[in-house]
Amino acid sequence: MKMIVLLLAGLLAGCTTIAVPVRQQFPDAVPELKRSCEDLLTIKGDATTITDLLKTVVENYTRYHQCAARVEGWQEWYDAQRKIFEGANK
Repeated sequence: MKMIVLLLAGLLAGCTTIAVPVRQQFPDAVPELKRSCEDLLTIKGDATTITDLLKTVVENYTRYHQCAARVEGWQEWYDAQRKIFEGANK
């Protein structure tokens, strides 16, 4: 009985001293989040009024700034999370 207890204790001690390193990788970004911004609008036709021009310019500025804010914010968050992940796994 004492031999069995000593044998089990030895096996358990041996199992706890063996360390298997596990290398984790930071997940890649989802392709939907890495998509490009929408194309900007163009003015079609030969006759262009100033109101059409101004509407197109305003719409293009809106599209650009919304997309830039989304992309820059996401890239900033992703880079920060990657640094935290890599720092924790050293």
